[in-house]
Amino acid sequence: MSGSTFGSPTFYSRFERHAHGEGLKGHATHYCAGCGHGLVHKYLAEAIDELGIQDRTVAVSPVGCSVFMYYYLDVGNTQAAHGRAPAVAIGHKTANPDSIVISYQGDGDLASIGLAEVVSTAQLGIPISFIFVNNAIYGMTGGQLAPTTLMGQKSSTSPTGRNTFMGQPLKMAELIAGLDGPVYVERVALYDSKQRVKAKKAIKKALELQVKGIGLSFVEVLSECPTHLGMTPEEAEKWVDSSMTKVFPLGLKKDVTADGAHFPTLPKPTFDTGHLLSVIDAKAEPPHRFAEGFPTHLDPADVSLKLAGAGGDGAQTIALMLTKAAIAEGFDSTYIPSYGPESRGGTSYADVHIASDEVLSPAAPDPHVLLAFNQPSLTKFAPHVRPGGVVLYDTTIVHDVPAVAAGVRVVGVPFTAIARDLGKPMVKNVVALGALQAATGLFPAETLLETLRTALATRAALIPLNEEAFRWGAKAAAEAP
Repeated sequence: MSGSTFGSPTFYSRFERHAHGEGLKGHATHYCAGCGHGLVHKYLAEAIDELGIQDRTVAVSPVGCSVFMYYYLDVGNTQAAHGRAPAVAIGHKTANPDSIVISYQGDGDLASIGLAEVVSTAQLGIPISFIFVNNAIYGMTGGQLAPTTLMGQKSSTSPTGRNTFMGQPLKMAELIAGLDGPVYVERVALYDSKQRVKAKKAIKKALELQVKGIGLSFVEVLSECPTHLGMTPEEAEKWVDSSMTKVFPLGLKKDVTADGAHFPTLPKPTFDTGHLLSVIDAKAEPPHRFAEGFPTHLDPADVSLKLAGAGGDGAQTIALMLTKAAIAEGFDSTYIPSYGPESRGGTSYADVHIASDEVLSPAAPDPHVLLAFNQPSLTKFAPHVRPGGVVLYDTTIVHDVPAVAAGVRVVGVPFTAIARDLGKPMVKNVVALGALQAATGLFPAETLLETLRTALATRAALIPLNEEAFRWGAKAAAEAP
């Protein structure tokens, strides 16, 4: 069951995962001997070929053994976060209703962390084809107890066997069939030639119903995992037949396709600029730009910043403002927040990228600029600021400056003290924003002030105080040694 190219045009001619596609390994999947994924891949590829939909197909595969589909099927491929394949599938289908979207998931993924997503998507009933590979165990991560593990079955996290206190095995086909949204639900297996023929037919039908726009299909495939079952491939096949099918009976669970109902035609999205602007009530005129060009004195094409402090320091707010300011100036920009366990008091930092053309990676492990509100943040991140960068920190709070790379300029400004003197400690992040502008020259002051005014448009009375906080921060940074 390890699979091969099988002569199907939907398979890549060589599988680069093995030996760079050279020799026999370039024509065989990496799956363990006896694993069912290879056969399921084969049936999917054949169905895609027979239906003539290769150029329309998008396969969504999340974490687990199922993720490796993109090494083998020459279709549109998207990897989703663990359990989130249904949500990503909805995105693909609604963005391009003519696409044929396959959500390909294992039991640990679909029936555990992705349970809410698959149930919600199935109830929605949007035409998507689910292929659910159930081998009763977590395969890739080490053979842990899965939602479909049988009672008494041993795993790395249930060494004495699954018992009542671990819950009963989850019967996904029956659960999905009980929802109103799906039109076709069937459970098949792979343990002998008869079952494989049924599996192939079920998979093709699931795709065909989507091609016709009838509705959502769900095919559960009972599959072997000899590695974590501790069996030979032949023994695993017999176990699926004798044990799994007793808990997960094979056969059709739901088929309402004969009723003649079709899912309503999905509207094709428009990408017309004028229409999109009207939806968000935005103006077509570009914002006024104050910068004469990209801040190449910091980097030729992509400036990265990290803003860090305790929850409530305001690092996230000014990170978002920097991102909006960059976009207003016509550059690409990304902002990724990272929070601690609580919104106030826990650690909090944000990564910001500003690119002249396109941000290729949003993370900032070695930023050009670090703005730290507290000692832990400065201690943790300052050593990683790249040579020639800038470190700003709050001298009201921070007293020990760690060693930094050669050429890094370290600027201390009393953000908190200045904010207190202004009578509003909460504006210390705006003080910090002003200091950042003066210390780095990232953008002209007016760029950030205009973004600040826009952010406070519904609380105009606060604008004068915030503008003053910004200017005091800039003045302090300019005068810092």
